[in-house]
Amino acid sequence: MLKPLIAANWKMNPIPDGALENSSSFRSSESVDVVVFPTYLDLQPCIQAGLIVGAQYGRNEENGAFTGDISIIMLKNLGCAYILCGHSERRLYHNETNEQVAQQAESALNVGLHPIICIGETAQEREEGRTEEVLKSQLTPIFEILKGQNTFSIAYEPVWAIGTGLSATPEIAQKAHSFIRSLLPPNSSGNDIRILYGGSMKPENASELLCQSDINGGLIGGASLDQKKFLDIVNIAAK
Repeated sequence: MLKPLIAANWKMNPIPDGALENSSSFRSSESVDVVVFPTYLDLQPCIQAGLIVGAQYGRNEENGAFTGDISIIMLKNLGCAYILCGHSERRLYHNETNEQVAQQAESALNVGLHPIICIGETAQEREEGRTEEVLKSQLTPIFEILKGQNTFSIAYEPVWAIGTGLSATPEIAQKAHSFIRSLLPPNSSGNDIRILYGGSMKPENASELLCQSDINGGLIGGASLDQKKFLDIVNIAAK
């Protein structure tokens, strides 16, 4: 059984109250891996507090004329351990392509960062019955580049469930996760790759989602800004 990974994506929000304290719910334990994704400005305070920290985005080029960007190697040198690649909001607002996401993941692995690769379908794509087609198209360029590596995770985030208060039923989520696992190349040790659910997981639905056989953790957005709610999810994952 894979050790659950619960990731807190704070997006463009400040560090939640009490998150840096020794007793905070944002620390890993023997039974659950916990990682936080703060803004760039808050990376260093979180690292100095001893949290496991990831960046929400990094550019794959090491340096150059890319105003406003931060390279993946710079994030590694700062002390990050993880990085998000291809979050739906990056795809939507920054027009990131599947190929760019794959290049980011490759660069992350090359410098020793653990990428969490985000994929998922929109409401329209789901209504058209294209969920599996979309997931496959998002993963194919990644598998072509990563070629058998297994030191990465995948986050299934149905776009229609992000920030809407909606959530996929456990059955819908498990079906998508099972399909994703079936796509993992045979030489990738796919059974060792954690697939997280990233569509509005909260204490009320975490138990039913996390008991599904192919759901190995969660990428938590809104609920991660409330330490009590996040702790409830972590405790559920630890069971």
